[in-house]
Amino acid sequence: MQKKITGSEALMRALQNEGVETIFGYPGGSIMPVYDALYDYTRGEKKAFDHILVRHEQGATHAAEGYARVTGRVGVALVTSGPGATNTLTGVADAMLDSTPIVVIAGQVPIGALGTDAFQEVDLVGVAQPISKWSYQIRHAEDIAWAVSRAFYIARSGRPGPVVLDFPKNAQTEMVEFIPQHVDFVRSYVAYPDLDGEAVARAAALINQAQKPMALVGQGVELGNAQQELREFLEKADIPAGRTMLGLSALPSNHPLNVGMLGMHGNYAPNLKEQECDVLIAIGMRFSDRVTGNVKTYAKQAKVIHLDIDRSEIDKNVKADVAVVADCKVSLPALTALVDKGDHKAWRDSFLPLAEKERQKVIEPAIHPKEGPLLMGEVVNAVAEAAPDDAILVTDVGQNQLFATRYFKYHHQRSICTSGGLGTMGYGMPAAIGATFGAPDRTVCCFMGDGGFQMCIEELGTIMEQQAPVKMILMNNHYLGNVRQWQDMFWQRRKSFTKMMNPCYELIARGYGIPYEAVTDRAKLKDAVGKMLAAEGPYIMECAILEDDDVMPMTPPGMSVSDMMLEIQV
Repeated sequence: MQKKITGSEALMRALQNEGVETIFGYPGGSIMPVYDALYDYTRGEKKAFDHILVRHEQGATHAAEGYARVTGRVGVALVTSGPGATNTLTGVADAMLDSTPIVVIAGQVPIGALGTDAFQEVDLVGVAQPISKWSYQIRHAEDIAWAVSRAFYIARSGRPGPVVLDFPKNAQTEMVEFIPQHVDFVRSYVAYPDLDGEAVARAAALINQAQKPMALVGQGVELGNAQQELREFLEKADIPAGRTMLGLSALPSNHPLNVGMLGMHGNYAPNLKEQECDVLIAIGMRFSDRVTGNVKTYAKQAKVIHLDIDRSEIDKNVKADVAVVADCKVSLPALTALVDKGDHKAWRDSFLPLAEKERQKVIEPAIHPKEGPLLMGEVVNAVAEAAPDDAILVTDVGQNQLFATRYFKYHHQRSICTSGGLGTMGYGMPAAIGATFGAPDRTVCCFMGDGGFQMCIEELGTIMEQQAPVKMILMNNHYLGNVRQWQDMFWQRRKSFTKMMNPCYELIARGYGIPYEAVTDRAKLKDAVGKMLAAEGPYIMECAILEDDDVMPMTPPGMSVSDMMLEIQV
């Protein structure tokens, strides 16, 4: 007979069995038995985990997301009950919309106290269910091994996503014989649909007949680790490819078939050419409204082929003529085998005048201005030009995100962490912390605006304690910039509560012991960037940005992608 252990130690062993190495967390009363067990598993002979003490539970989930995005592994957050648990919900929703595999483990009052409005009791399973892949309450210690294995299987398999485990205190202290479990099957959950060969053949036939094919590359390629399979498909069929924001590093920036970023603030050529292509091949993307614009006018001339692992995405926003429901790691090679060797040079060349028009009207003025205050585009470009090829871009949300994703350079897979579907301000700094632990040998560049920086400013404490080498680029325009731009464009310039009075960031950096430099003169920008990147630990570079710097091009909300504007029309 095995020696019995507490449920808390059983959790430690279950996490070990799942290969967990890093945990982002914040202790509290209802999770204290677990933290007591964790003490022995972070030091000495039992050492199995690094525990990163965040300063806010939302930060724990975003850090877990950043870790998951750069590694492809499941990120783990550990918190207490009540507000500790509810503080994670923004991160859970963010992970759900962006298909990020994380497991949140939250303490709970003992099951005998459930329903009594006990101190820090909340129905976490009920609250989390609509925004997670699975939420479950571990009511007894004997269920721990099974529940943890099932949670990790669900989080990482198929279309990844967040799982929430509610862990009542009685289950943490009960004694149990720990028997490892391995869950790789869940009834009614088909993680990897079987490939339909007939659908692949029909898709190949459409592609072989196409004169103007175009691929839309989403994050599904990254999630399926199918970057090489994507390139082989595109190169054989000679198909130009646009990338969604979350799919930007699925195809290198300098690949000859890469024609730019899709979406509201993406590149001009791929957005307009969506309205001209005759076959549209969507690969691991969900036809977000930020990509399609007005869906009633989107790509009506094209036959649509949709490759996705999640059947629920098929026909949800854009009707597919052919759907290939499978892991793109499997479907892309099958499709490549059936497509003809293509030659679409004339079609590809037709993107070039539009790209040149954008370069002259938007890109050059944004990254090489001749006078005036600093612009966000030139700051991003300066960092991108100096950063190592394998650098990871992390952004907060707003104009900083849109400029950063447009002008950063992507050479390696899993090189971008940004909040796409939920658009979570405050995501950037904690996600960057997670990225440094997931990819300690890569440079992590985190772009933030003054609004988002202050939404997660407490995580400077985590960076200070861990000396996490996050290169923080604070682009300060004293505005909630994206909202201000919309107010200027669509609300008669009525800047309602978007102007911000900001603190002295130099004093804040000094308080946390983090090196800091302010840049107000573009003549000093290059040297400041070099100094930041050369620093061994964390660094804050604050850049004074033109207050009314606008992100262009732009498809106005509710309009067709055909209406994309290169400049603001007064």
